[in-house]
Amino acid sequence: MASVRTHLWFGDGNAVEAAKFYAENIPDSAVTRVITARTGPENAVAEVVEFTLAGHEVIGLNAGSQFHLDEAFSFYLRVDGQEEVDRYWDILTADGGEPGPCGWCKDRFGISWQVIPRELEELSGDYSTAANQRVCQAMLTMGKIDVAELQRAYDGT
Repeated sequence: MASVRTHLWFGDGNAVEAAKFYAENIPDSAVTRVITARTGPENAVAEVVEFTLAGHEVIGLNAGSQFHLDEAFSFYLRVDGQEEVDRYWDILTADGGEPGPCGWCKDRFGISWQVIPRELEELSGDYSTAANQRVCQAMLTMGKIDVAELQRAYDGT
């Protein structure tokens, strides 16, 4: 039976540290296996970590400094309400993480995240109404998503 897992290459040798960080801070996440092997002609150490992230299977590899993570890949973290937006945004941007536009941020390991409240999805709908479009326009001006501001945009106030 076929399966699909996300495979991330960490260029800074911190795949295991990242997996442990996610397991500590994202519900339904855990480090399931760490493999250390000597590879190549120089007998270099390669580390592979298998973990779940909110139930999703992920493999992390310490790939060497020639590979870098970027915004072309991100995790979409759907949360409920402003309190959860604030909590996860603060966790992910701490210790060298970076805030970005429109609910995007980058954690200290270089992984991009979209911290998106359920309310944004509900208020933006299919973008077919004026209210939906106002929500979209409001979101485009934000870094961290502000649920109350989204509601004001929806209401036209």
